[in-house]
Amino acid sequence: MKLKRLTDQPVLIPIKEHQWERKAVFNAAVVFENEVFSLFYRASNYPFMLAGEKPDPAHKFESVIGYAVSSDGINFNRMVEPVFVGETLQEKWGVEDPRISKINDTYYMLYTGFGGRSWDDIRICLATSMNLLIWDRLGVVLDEPNKDAALFPETINGKYVLLHRRVPHIWLAFSDNMAHWAQHQIIMKPLPNSWEEKKIGIAGPPIKMKEGWLLIYHGVDNQNVYRLGLAVLDLRDPTKVIYRQTEPILEPELDWEKNGLIPNVVFSCGAAELEEEIYVYYGAADTVIGVASLNKKELKKKLTSF
Repeated sequence: MKLKRLTDQPVLIPIKEHQWERKAVFNAAVVFENEVFSLFYRASNYPFMLAGEKPDPAHKFESVIGYAVSSDGINFNRMVEPVFVGETLQEKWGVEDPRISKINDTYYMLYTGFGGRSWDDIRICLATSMNLLIWDRLGVVLDEPNKDAALFPETINGKYVLLHRRVPHIWLAFSDNMAHWAQHQIIMKPLPNSWEEKKIGIAGPPIKMKEGWLLIYHGVDNQNVYRLGLAVLDLRDPTKVIYRQTEPILEPELDWEKNGLIPNVVFSCGAAELEEEIYVYYGAADTVIGVASLNKKELKKKLTSF
């Protein structure tokens, strides 16, 4: 299975006249309801520093979350101002990489709060909304360096289920109330000598299918190339991986995926489920946003053949 790009051009690019998104737009969550695509994307105002450097206030960048809507999933109209910005000490350098799940009538957004006191000063944070425009902060979810988190869109066996990433693996945890998380366990590890040998993390929240929970995830090789992969978790016991495709479903190939602020990166935080397709939105080279699709009929055929 491979993702098929819906367009060979980005669907969202920075706007230099908007200070908050003048350098980068990427890593977007998406909500698809009533034939409308709502995109919640990370945006930045300053070039990122090299990972080996200590965060320097003199070269501070800040991430915020922008909001854009579309009727076709390709042509977007966006708000002039961000919909969500850093406010707390843990968000001093911004809010990053949102992932949104809807449980009953409430939208739950997990995101990374970057405090900037060190490169490990990252925490999974939670906010909720009833309308996608006004968000209420519920604070830090796990008080540890952690990211790449999302909630399953329903409870399983009466428990809320959280996916997260303790480097280099994908982890899962359970909770009765979202305040205390327990039974943390590794469900997927990087595969040696492969496109995902260095570290892995989830893309967007899992999508429920008859065959299992579809989990799109990212993998990083030893040359720091980011690709997307595909796995399926058991419906009743999501700690069990029942399928994992060996080859990636998307990798940097186009110029704007290979070249940008961080070269050779495709990184997703969300997908929209349509009747026949799944639209996967991805940040490219940490600079722009692209979209590619997965055909549900082809996917089901693939999953029933193993």
